[in-house]
Order: sequence, then structure tokens, then C-alpha cells
Amino acid sequence: MKIAVQGCCHGALDAIYSHIHTLETTHNYKIDVLLICGDFQAIRNRADLYCMSVPQKYRELGDFWKYYTGEKQAPVLTIVIGGNHEASNYFWELYHGGWLVPNIYFLGHAGCVQVNGLRIAGASGIYKSHDFRLGHHERMPYDYGAIRSIYHIREYNVRRLSLLSTPHIFLSHDWPCTIERHGSVSALLRRKPFFRTDIENEKLGSPPLMGLLKTLKPAWWFAAHLHVRFEGVVKHGNGGTQEERGEMVANPDEIVIESDEEGKDAAQNPDEIVLDDELDAETSAHIVPIPQQAYSETRFLALDKCLPRRDFLEVIDIPAPHDSLPPTNTDKPSTKLTFDPEWLAITRAFDQYFSRAHVQAPFPDEETARQRVAEELMWVRSHLVHSHTNDGDERERGAEASGEYGPEIIEHQVFVQTAPGLESDKVSGSGQRERQPPPYTNPQTVAFCKLLGIEDRISPSPASGPS
Repeated sequence: MKIAVQGCCHGALDAIYSHIHTLETTHNYKIDVLLICGDFQAIRNRADLYCMSVPQKYRELGDFWKYYTGEKQAPVLTIVIGGNHEASNYFWELYHGGWLVPNIYFLGHAGCVQVNGLRIAGASGIYKSHDFRLGHHERMPYDYGAIRSIYHIREYNVRRLSLLSTPHIFLSHDWPCTIERHGSVSALLRRKPFFRTDIENEKLGSPPLMGLLKTLKPAWWFAAHLHVRFEGVVKHGNGGTQEERGEMVANPDEIVIESDEEGKDAAQNPDEIVLDDELDAETSAHIVPIPQQAYSETRFLALDKCLPRRDFLEVIDIPAPHDSLPPTNTDKPSTKLTFDPEWLAITRAFDQYFSRAHVQAPFPDEETARQRVAEELMWVRSHLVHSHTNDGDERERGAEASGEYGPEIIEHQVFVQTAPGLESDKVSGSGQRERQPPPYTNPQTVAFCKLLGIEDRISPSPASGPS
């Protein structure tokens, strides 16, 4: 399969799809799927802008609203995760994943799906230690703190992801902490000298994500956030390499903003939208590695944002598992997006620990958690999974989900406009546009919860406002 990988999107869908079209025309190939590593900015209307954590001058509509209203169509299956500059209200509607528009699928705050049997997992948001162990307590309308904390990754999702068997691909917005040691630090610092201090203090990136990388051992890990192209190879087991450290500093290409929201010492990344309360010291998180079928090395690739003369997109050939899906009607698209059985089992097993309060209830120990997932996997296999045997090389698959695929996602989740499009802004007063919208119920979330028989903790209650 030909997979295009994009760094940060920042609402530039038109430019990204145009670049893909140019590549396809020039090189005479067809991209099967596009992966976008966060800061997607799914802005449907001006009200959504007030649910995005950026200073005033960065509140831009971008291109997404044209795809939301149907004015434009996504030309290639696109899978996205969230970053730290998103319309958090829309991503919350689809916490478990769902179609943002036709042919653009949000993986959820955490998730795993299959594309023609290729397992793609991912984690949305960025890591902040003070929110990591909290529950999902945020409610609309978001106040000053909630509009920032809602995109901070939670231990709940890291623990769920750690229970996966090896995926082929993992997507994150943050870099795994210390990943720079597995590539050329000196080359990175020549481009981003502002990273020096963070690298020396082991604060560049997310500790929980490095824990996941070492636990899951995927073949590929793609990321964005720091607006620079960087690649490395993490060798698992005794073959792990540690690159020598070069000279270091912080980052002049990740939007450092002068605004009344910036901290005094925001001299870290002039291309990332840095908010004052995101400059805290971080602590590491512990993920227990488990023996499993995995890759001997993980190839890491981070990409830039979509701007001229930037390394923002890369096309990679990754073999899809042989015979992962049975033959289908030739009138249907050849690229199939299906639920991952193991992730469905994990979602059922951990649903009881989903907290909508500040306090997160204690999690089960590793052995108990895996036993519960195994039990739920039996339920998923019985009710939802289609088995398909393969005589080929099983090393290309996750251990538990090998040879299995869930139902096609489109059979259960279908895009529905839940919020008004941009046209509604033209007939409403400016006061309406300058405040957050009400929370909406998304039928895709309702359908997902019904499919798994879990409680819908995402959709607003009648007392929360109109839906």
C-alpha cells in the first residue's frame, strides 16, 4: 500500500490534497490512505473557533468547513488524530472515533483501526503531567483551564493503548520522549537549536509515548508537533542504539507567539503555538513491557507543517497483510476501513474505568486487565468478528488480532452534520459567532456505544443544552 503521511495540518487540507494530486500525477501512482498527525483543525463554523486553544490572531477557519458542507470531497481515505490546537468540541463528540466528513476518519482520543488489514493505532493530544492522571472532567462551555486540559492525554488512554498487540503503524502528535537519541541529534539541532535545553533535560516529547513505543514495538511511528522533519530507528532488545548527543537549544519553527497568553520564558519553539500553562516540568510515566510478537525495530518519522519548502509530507510503501480481506464487490472502493477486534475488546474491558470527574478511579493491575481484555475479545469474536485465515507470513500482524477483521466502519458509523456549517454565520449576529456553541449529540458515537453495548458517556444529557 502507498501511504502518505502528513505532519501538522493546521487547516490546510486544500494544499495537502493538491500536493498529493501532484505527486500522483508526476509519479503515476495512487495513494491508498493519508495519515495526518494532529493539529488537524476541524473547524465547521466560527463558533468552533472558540473551542480551540489558540490566541486570537490564530483563529482562522482553514479549509475544513468546505468539506463539512459538501462543497469539496476528500479525494483519498484520510485518517487523523488530534493535536493541541483543535476544535476540541467536535473531537469530543467523536471521542471513540468517527467520520469528521465523508472519507476523513478521526481515530478518536485513542484508537486502532485496520486499513485492508493494516493495523493503525494512535493517540491524540499532548502530554502534561498535571492532567495525565485525571479523568475527563471538562464540560462545555469550556473555561480557561478546560479549553487547554481537554487535549492533554490521559493515563486512561495510555493504559488502553498499552494493551494492544503490535500494530503496524502508530500515530501521535507529540514525539516520544528521548526519541532524538535514535537519530541524528546534531542534524536536528542544526535546524532547531532551541531544542538544546529540553533535550539535555529529557523534556523533549512525551514520556508515556516512549513507554508505549517500547511496549508495542510497531514497525512505524509517525509524529508531528515540533514542525521539523526527523527520522530515527529504535532497535528493540539488546540491539538498541543511543546516538551521541550534540549541542542543543529550543525551536524556531514551531509557532512561538507573542500574546498576552504567553509565558515569559516561551523561547522554545517559534513555530508552535505555546500557551503559558504548557511550560511546566514533566514527570515520566511507567508502562510495563510485555512479551509479544513485535518488530525488531521501530522506524520513527516526524514531519513539518504544510508550508512551501517544508518537509511536511512523505509517501511510504508498506505491504498490507496478504489476503487480509476476502474479495468484495468490484463496485466498492478497494481500500477498506474496518474496526480492529482487539481494540473493540479493550474498549469494552475498560469502559467501567472511564471517568467524567476530576478523580480517576484506580485501574486494574496488568494481569487482571489483560484477562478482562481476553474475555471481551471472546465476546467481540462471537458477535462482530469475521475470521479469515492466511497461510502467509504472520509476522506482519498483531498477535491477538491476527487474521481477524471487524465490521467495515461505514456499516455502523455514517457521517452526519451535527453542527451548522459556515453559511449559518452569515444569517446570525456577531454575538452568536463569538461564543462557544452548545454540545451536540453525534449519532456515530451513539452507534459505536450501541455496537459494543457500553454506556454513552460522551453525548450531552438533556440538561446540558440542545443537541
